[in-house]
Amino acid sequence: MLTTDEAFRKFKSRLELNDREQQNASTRQNEVRDYLDTTFAIANSFLTGSYKRHTKTKPLKDIDIFFVLKDSEKDYRNKAPSVVIDDFHKALVDKYGENAVRKQARSVNVDFGVVVDAEDNTDYRILSVDVVPTFASGDDYEIPDTDNGKWIKTNPKIHADKATAAHQAFSNEWKGLVRMVKYWNNNPRHGSDKPVKPSFLIEVMALQCLYGGWQGRFDYEIEGLFSTLADRIFDTWADPAGLGPPISDGMDATRKQRARDLLLAASRDARNAINLTKQGRNGDALKAWRTLFGPKFPLS
Repeated sequence: MLTTDEAFRKFKSRLELNDREQQNASTRQNEVRDYLDTTFAIANSFLTGSYKRHTKTKPLKDIDIFFVLKDSEKDYRNKAPSVVIDDFHKALVDKYGENAVRKQARSVNVDFGVVVDAEDNTDYRILSVDVVPTFASGDDYEIPDTDNGKWIKTNPKIHADKATAAHQAFSNEWKGLVRMVKYWNNNPRHGSDKPVKPSFLIEVMALQCLYGGWQGRFDYEIEGLFSTLADRIFDTWADPAGLGPPISDGMDATRKQRARDLLLAASRDARNAINLTKQGRNGDALKAWRTLFGPKFPLS
């Protein structure tokens, strides 16, 4: 039987992207890029978000692609953000069909119709991509935000640099722990609404909440992280790049209270699993961890 440490290391490995997933992601995102190049005047496009930062969890979905529009498309910048979102949505519907495409606050999502099985496997395929129209603004970028009716600034490079620094400062275990909590956040036991939205907020909070250096125990680090996230979910969490609105603005007080309750419950469940290991009930401990996280957590 696996020890707790062995199980967590196997769990971490299962959440990392393998070559087949990377290849499918490349094929899909290039397909979308090639198509939109024929529809809009695009200066360049690039992958960003948690996929690019290596903090994406399984099943693999919502890979962010920034499409930097040329100056000839600058008229969009003088219009409401909904205009460019509407036009990108229409173009993608023409390619993928009405049922596969949906508008989001800052992007257009394209769903590839991949079915996720009971073990959260997708036959190494990605589920979807998020298409983000953007304009360059010096070293930064401006993206549409239809929730507040404004164009907002962002800088994916700063986000990536901060994640890399945090990972290195935590003995290269930071990204793995973030992926684990994001996977917990996706657990269907929570219902249709994730506890923490957007999931990027988990990453932003972890920049401060994972501190003190890696102590060598996944179980204790996870228990402490859930507890700290619960304690600080009501804080205001700024954009790490210092440009856009607070990341925590995506949750109102009711959502934050629900998230706090679920994070505290997760911390208690983690403590219970740790105690089962202390009692020599290793099999029961692994089952408790699997219930907490989901089917990617191994029992053997």
